[in-house]
Amino acid sequence: MGIGKSKTDPCPLSLSWGKSHSVDTSQRQHKSDSKKSEEMSLSDTAAHSNTAEMPTGEQEGAKGVEEMPEEEAEEEVFLKFVILHAEEDTDEALRVQNLLENDFGIKPGIIFAEMPGGKQHLQNLDDAVNGSAWTILLLTKNFLRDTWCKFQFYTSLMNSVNRQHKYNSVIPMRPLNNPLPRERTPFALRTINALEEESRGFPTQVERIFQDSVYRIQQAIWKETRNTVQRQFIA
Repeated sequence: MGIGKSKTDPCPLSLSWGKSHSVDTSQRQHKSDSKKSEEMSLSDTAAHSNTAEMPTGEQEGAKGVEEMPEEEAEEEVFLKFVILHAEEDTDEALRVQNLLENDFGIKPGIIFAEMPGGKQHLQNLDDAVNGSAWTILLLTKNFLRDTWCKFQFYTSLMNSVNRQHKYNSVIPMRPLNNPLPRERTPFALRTINALEEESRGFPTQVERIFQDSVYRIQQAIWKETRNTVQRQFIA
């Protein structure tokens, strides 16, 4: 007849629509992913730009805040004096420390009983003697009963002899309470003029012995020694 045979679509309508929709969706998804990727790239670029524009000092400060430890180690202080005493004389040693610090302004000082814990006695003794300008031996009747106290004063004396800047740094002291009689004082300590708290000349003795000029010299030597040890340790 006059009407010719129509051409048939090889794909059904439903499949054709689905195919077209799939392609369209894929294209939109591709555009969306491309847009997200572009936004992330812009975000990273902006962050990098902000960091680059930040002043160097602020950048280092920010890093410092992140890297700063929770607790900073306290800087060591070179003491004016340390008091070596018998265990039974802790209270008397504290009284003498307060006397020197508050009445005469000789500070900071420490008594051996208050040295930092966690170390051996020998290490604490070395830190006490070499970390202070003067070593005060509290001469009471209890002092000679304690073998450790005898070792302390012999070690202190040897240290003052072997180290030139420590010469005359060992100060025997007879306190008001329970002082050691002079006749019972070890010969090695009799050769050193002792501080006599009960004497009228005690204030004058204190001023003559504990001079700031001597302290500053010993402090400078102490710092230089510590710096040398640290450099050797790093090397």
